[in-house]
Amino acid sequence: MTAAQTRAFNCQGCGATLTIEAFELTTECPYCDSPAVVERPPSPDRPQPRFVLGFFLDHEQAAASARAWIRKKIFARSDFRRAPIEKVRGVYLPAYLYSATARSSYSAEIGENYQVTETYTTTDSKGQTVTRTRTVTKTEWRALAGEHASYVADVLVTASRGIPNRELEAIEPFELGTLGRFQPAMIAGWPAEDASLSLEECSELAREEAVGVIGAELAAFMPGDSFRGLQYQTSFSAEVCDLVLLPIWVFAVRYAEARDPVRLLVNGQTGRVQGRVPLSWLKILLVVLGVAGLIGLIVFLVQSN
Repeated sequence: MTAAQTRAFNCQGCGATLTIEAFELTTECPYCDSPAVVERPPSPDRPQPRFVLGFFLDHEQAAASARAWIRKKIFARSDFRRAPIEKVRGVYLPAYLYSATARSSYSAEIGENYQVTETYTTTDSKGQTVTRTRTVTKTEWRALAGEHASYVADVLVTASRGIPNRELEAIEPFELGTLGRFQPAMIAGWPAEDASLSLEECSELAREEAVGVIGAELAAFMPGDSFRGLQYQTSFSAEVCDLVLLPIWVFAVRYAEARDPVRLLVNGQTGRVQGRVPLSWLKILLVVLGVAGLIGLIVFLVQSN
């Protein structure tokens, strides 16, 4: 570990000077076992946490959520489904909570349905040509363009290089109504990570996610019976990006000695689970063959009648 990856910390319990990893926010002294929060001077790129969310689930409840999630993965490898959960730890994950005013220029084609009666010819059961009528639904398309203004709130993005944003999204939402102002004592005794992604990197992630939110709003806003070709350009103003600490349970599932353990993340408030499941291709093949055989049997019976 290089000097750039570490920093010095003085224990307030026994006075020992310790070397810890640069992105650790909490530690325990190996001499007096005192838990401590490692404070550092804030910088524009890495501010101090502003908010923190507490854990609702304890270790046993989080483990139960993880086991229930594993049991539902019927296409997972059997050794993975039987593997014990190990290396459990609760950790406070750094993330940014983003909000902004959004203004969008959009264009689309709006479809209005109408019905017409058509005349057509067909052959009846006696082999004679007959003329009949039917009601057909058609769509009239017309262009629509305009401006849309809204406020985007509560967009969470990871501030950790170790936990990609897609993994954090998979265990959202969190109970943001329980946000508390950060105080060092609130996380003492818990592993906690400092932000390892810059504020600008996280702001860009948040804007990308916010653009998706605006797209969903515009889709719901479109009038008519249907729409197509929705395009929009969005600009943001009055942006706020606050660093928060999120409660996460992290589990390791080792299902084979020669393979890396699977990491499971559990939302420390809701119990929602995320992880990469090792699939059993034999199970998948057997299901595909079974479905194909069933379809073949149905086709055979229909043709036999």
